[in-house]
Amino acid sequence: MNNEIQQLPKVYDPADVEKKWYQFWMDKDYFRADVHEGKPEYCITIPPPNVTGSLHIGHALCYTIQDVLTRWKRMQGYETLCLPGTDHAGIATQNKVEQQIAEQGLTRHDLGREEFLKRVWAWKEEYGGQILHQFKTMGCSFDWSRERFTMDEGYVDAVLESFVRLFNKGMIYRGARVINWCPRCHTAISDIEVEYVEQNSHLWYLRYPYEDGSGYVVVATTRPETMLGDTAVTVNPDDDRYKAMIGKSVSLPLTDRVIPIIADEFVDIEFGTGAVKATPAHDPNDFEIGLRHNLPQVVVIGPDGTMTQQAGAKYAGLDRYEARKKVVEDFEALGLVEKIEDYTHSVGSCERCHTVIEPLLSEQWFCKMKELAAPAIEVVKQGKVKFFPDRYADIYIDWMDNIRDWCISRQLWWGHRIPVWKCEDCGQYTTAKSDLDPCAQCGNANVVQDPDVLETWFFSALWPFATLGWPKNNPELDYFYPTDVLVTASEIIYLWVARMIFSSLEYLEQIPFKDVYIYATVLNEEGRRMSKSLGTGVDPLDLIGKYGADALRFALMQQAGKNQDIRFSDRRVENVRNFGNKIWNASRFVMMNLEDFEVDGDFCPGGDDAVLADKWIMSRLHRTIRTVNESLTTYDIDDASNALYEFIWSEFCDWFIELAKPRLRGSQKEKNEAQQTLYHVLETTMRLLHPITPFITEQIWQALPHSGESIMVAAFPESDESAINDAAEAEMGIVMDIVRSVRNLRTELGVSPGKPADVLIVVGGETKALIERNESSIKSLARVGAINLADSITDSEKSKCLSAHLHKIDIYIEVAGVIDVERELDRIQSEIDALTKELAPHESKLANDQFVSKAPAPVIEKERRIVAELTEKRQKLMEKKQVLGR
Repeated sequence: MNNEIQQLPKVYDPADVEKKWYQFWMDKDYFRADVHEGKPEYCITIPPPNVTGSLHIGHALCYTIQDVLTRWKRMQGYETLCLPGTDHAGIATQNKVEQQIAEQGLTRHDLGREEFLKRVWAWKEEYGGQILHQFKTMGCSFDWSRERFTMDEGYVDAVLESFVRLFNKGMIYRGARVINWCPRCHTAISDIEVEYVEQNSHLWYLRYPYEDGSGYVVVATTRPETMLGDTAVTVNPDDDRYKAMIGKSVSLPLTDRVIPIIADEFVDIEFGTGAVKATPAHDPNDFEIGLRHNLPQVVVIGPDGTMTQQAGAKYAGLDRYEARKKVVEDFEALGLVEKIEDYTHSVGSCERCHTVIEPLLSEQWFCKMKELAAPAIEVVKQGKVKFFPDRYADIYIDWMDNIRDWCISRQLWWGHRIPVWKCEDCGQYTTAKSDLDPCAQCGNANVVQDPDVLETWFFSALWPFATLGWPKNNPELDYFYPTDVLVTASEIIYLWVARMIFSSLEYLEQIPFKDVYIYATVLNEEGRRMSKSLGTGVDPLDLIGKYGADALRFALMQQAGKNQDIRFSDRRVENVRNFGNKIWNASRFVMMNLEDFEVDGDFCPGGDDAVLADKWIMSRLHRTIRTVNESLTTYDIDDASNALYEFIWSEFCDWFIELAKPRLRGSQKEKNEAQQTLYHVLETTMRLLHPITPFITEQIWQALPHSGESIMVAAFPESDESAINDAAEAEMGIVMDIVRSVRNLRTELGVSPGKPADVLIVVGGETKALIERNESSIKSLARVGAINLADSITDSEKSKCLSAHLHKIDIYIEVAGVIDVERELDRIQSEIDALTKELAPHESKLANDQFVSKAPAPVIEKERRIVAELTEKRQKLMEKKQVLGR
């Protein structure tokens, strides 16, 4: 035990403190985790941020949650591993380097694949991974000795192993499907890389003549240019308007093709006319319809966003939007436009370059999903993997039940190149973890590796176990796997969470994590998405620089609820900074009053012989400890944070410290008991608060008598149920209510703060004895001169007093003697006169029948509200005037 007490500086400086203690923790290697058989383990592998990324408010929330859980478990005695790393971010990083070389007038094709990849690696080494350093400014206690990168040597081996296994099992195939295609980046992209924005456009109603000349059917579309690739008109089989037309054919305008009218339940009867064009090569839903009905696939838009030869000579080579105008003009010329309506709909664009995505039939590598999905559904249904909030389990299961085969190839250079070689002589596809030569089928050496790379989520799906050494068998994988919790965002439940679960079950026959905690989306105060480009963003690094990392962490955790999005602003961080100052000033007070103090290991704060204040604060402390531990267990981190805030600010600082001050000036016994309790509560509270605000708690704890090198590795408090004292809390509640009531009466009377006021309390029974036992505390806290206890009070006495009424307790302060009555009456009359003057025009309006009959209802309601509020204020002043004797 280090019994030395250090005095704290007057002002808390987060910048100096945070740098000092983070370096201290790093030097002591506290973040490192190793295999310790027999010791309980706790493991989180952080969602790897893009290597190109910089810290934003969503990161701040996500990674603070993980660090809170990690620090909590470390203090509970677990061997705790929080493993960091970064994602190589294929398309994002490639775009960065392409922009860089474009300034030199070059493209990646000018450099060639090998030289371009050298440039990308050089860029990554110089600029990549900055976000991990930014996590350090937030206090994240990650094991930096285990930092991983999704293209490091070990990870590459894991990706190759997983692909080869699936390929050889027949789960990976090459085929054509409609995928998200970016005409600018020239690659397929995943759903999460598509941004949807509401756009004002049109809905074109086009006439398709029946082949037999008997009329036409009208279809509605937002993309007229794709009609050149239509291979059917589709209606719902339950739509009575079209039942007689199913099986007929129409002549497709602007082409020489005839296409059928078919029935499919997917068609929305309410959209447009209920008859829709089917373009299997340019719409994912139409593609599925086409498979069900064996429709041809006509590709009329190419990878560069221009029309193909299959669109017809008149349109080939046109940009897709130029073709749209031309197609509409030609329909109008033929009299085949029924009408055009204004229409607002979501349009998807590439999140990297903001080019509008083209749904495109493309030959890609796919992974069969039904077999992989089945066990991944069961582990969630059986509760082996739990979602928090649990509503996300239903969303997960619904998506997995309807999963389609997965497009796993991307037309990029930066990334994990697909380990498949094609023999140019016999056409055989072969997979291998190393270069293949010659062909395994025909023996010829004319083999070429597929130029594409694997999509992000294929290799990210391996993250929880590849980072722990898979496919090698090693002690870390045996000890730390499966991991304990994944903390992630709702939008990647399908793209990442699901794929980690089925990948882990496929390769290790284990779940990857026990819990999935979906954190809230951070919005600004108006409920808008945080975005720098929209001017609605909040820069976490700016907030840390201004208020400190602890303030940002606590402000985020206070709102980290499971039921709603977070509405966030820097004012919340400023408020928490004030909370930190409150903690700092309270700690300074305690330490300044611990002279000649030594921790008494035998002293029991809140024991049977303790004063009420000590029993109460210890009960409240242990109730708070219980709440914090329970809330962290269920990921209700907001409940834990708010319980700590309430206890520290309202109960310890505002009440207990004030109750302790007279005792610190009292007898040696009173002083020692107050010191012991102040120390115990402060030291315990610092440990309780540490996972959320690690820096200020370390600084204060180090200045207190303590055991061990750091609060980081001190024991986390556990609640002592025997210390929770309902009777003490109830009794203290009465004392606090009396003090509040007296304070309110003093304020209402305008009694100067330094002037004591005598109080008459009408009370009986046990409550009277309670007041007598705590008379000195009430006097001190409420600035009371004398407390007179009585069983009753006469009406005459009441008329001279201002009163407050609690349950079975009546409190009276006699007006005379505590204020200058005449002066107060004059002041009250002035306020009444001012309110009467203010009321007059509003009352006049409401008395005017013409105003009431013609004014809008909200205006009238506002006037009535003003009159009611002003009248109530005036009435209270008149009652007070009556008490004062007029």
